[in-house]
Amino acid sequence: MRERESTPGGIDTWTPNGARIYDYILGGRDNYPADRAAADKMLQSNPAARNTALANRAFLGRVVTHLAGEAGITQFLDIGSGLPTQRNVHEVAQAANPDARVVYVDLDPTVIRHSQALLERDGTGNVMTFQGDVRKPGRILEAPRVNAFLDLRQPIAVLMVAVLHFVSDEEDAHGIVRRLGDKLAPGSHLVISHTADESPPEVKAVAQQGFRMAGAMLTPRTRAEITRFFDGFELLEPGLVDVRAWRPEQPVGELPPAGWTIVGGVARRDP
Repeated sequence: MRERESTPGGIDTWTPNGARIYDYILGGRDNYPADRAAADKMLQSNPAARNTALANRAFLGRVVTHLAGEAGITQFLDIGSGLPTQRNVHEVAQAANPDARVVYVDLDPTVIRHSQALLERDGTGNVMTFQGDVRKPGRILEAPRVNAFLDLRQPIAVLMVAVLHFVSDEEDAHGIVRRLGDKLAPGSHLVISHTADESPPEVKAVAQQGFRMAGAMLTPRTRAEITRFFDGFELLEPGLVDVRAWRPEQPVGELPPAGWTIVGGVARRDP
């Protein structure tokens, strides 16, 4: 039977969805049999995918904790957010600063409906969702709803975590980030994690096929290409690294091969 209970209206539970696949891989609850079947097929061919996803999520948590705490950032714009899932950005940020405000942005209407339902269920304040396209950052930053919720004259943190590898070179991924950065106030931070073009060809092919099944094209890039996204910003220590090595809670020593590598960094825009 088709799942109906606790399913937001208008949600297609029969077709795999990239955000729900990611939620399932992370151990979340907001996914359906079609998503789990697609994810299990990916994991069977590439068991490293779960560890990579978990490492990326842990990186996001450490970054947000640093920004909301030590860096004093109170405004977060999470572009390409996917579903609010394990260790939600607003939960982590508000644990460090109860006044932190978070806007979740995603293009997928399924993700937006799910997110709205989850946030309403949790009764969360200082959080909103907005349907927007990472490829059109101006429309996000100029939207009245976003401007009414965030003060873009003050520093904000823009999170682009595991999203830019779904924007091709033909779509001018670097130009998109440059235009976005030009509109940010001094003291703002840019957070990026991205699939590095370092995996064995067979692993990369499996990952690309899995995301293609969910309607997304994966574009791995070299570390030099990923570093270019931070032009105009000052990278914080330790720079662009494997996400497992970005300010870990415990020393990690020499990292074992990841199979599928995601690198990440945090940078600050100075005056």
